[in-house]
Amino acid sequence: MSTPETSRFVRLHVELVLEIDDPRALTAAALTRIASDGSMPDEERGHARSAVGEDGAEALAYLVEPSDLVGEVPGVELVQASWSSERIDYDPETVEWDLDEYDEAEGDNGDVDAAR
Repeated sequence: MSTPETSRFVRLHVELVLEIDDPRALTAAALTRIASDGSMPDEERGHARSAVGEDGAEALAYLVEPSDLVGEVPGVELVQASWSSERIDYDPETVEWDLDEYDEAEGDNGDVDAAR
């Protein structure tokens, strides 16, 4: 009797809703990050400064590092990451934003059902 091979790779979906309550501080932090990024080409740096100055969602995207989420987790290596940010309409009273919805989709072992 043999056991089926399972993949060693896991896709982790994380969704966050953040409220920007100090846009100036957010923009300043993003501009500092852009200025200190030695690997960013100069032409990209100019575009990045312009983008974060116009949109808090862009500023946030320059500050969030997915590798920070799992960088210190033992036994895992980040293979690939992508992320984006966007402005949204948010009403915590609507069903769309009910985080308890995940509790109902969980199986006996705490895993979220694959059909979800």
